[in-house]
Amino acid sequence: MKDAVASLVNDDIKDLNVYVDDAFLSTEEGKKIMNIVLDSEEVIDLNKITEASRIINKKMDANESLLQDADELDIYSKEKGE
Repeated sequence: MKDAVASLVNDDIKDLNVYVDDAFLSTEEGKKIMNIVLDSEEVIDLNKITEASRIINKKMDANESLLQDADELDIYSKEKGE
């Protein structure tokens, strides 16, 4: 799943210096959630997450089969350690 999502969106978000690190389905409180985890060589601030989310949402809406009937789409970044 990660490869399919990454190939769909990475070219569109590369100008933000972010890329898809992982994509997976999970179930929380009975809801099926599509998780997309972003990473970068630099710290990803809230503005980048917001902009990347807008781009990814449009792409995922146009390719609903990748969502696999998920109830929610959750896009977030990995935390950078010290």
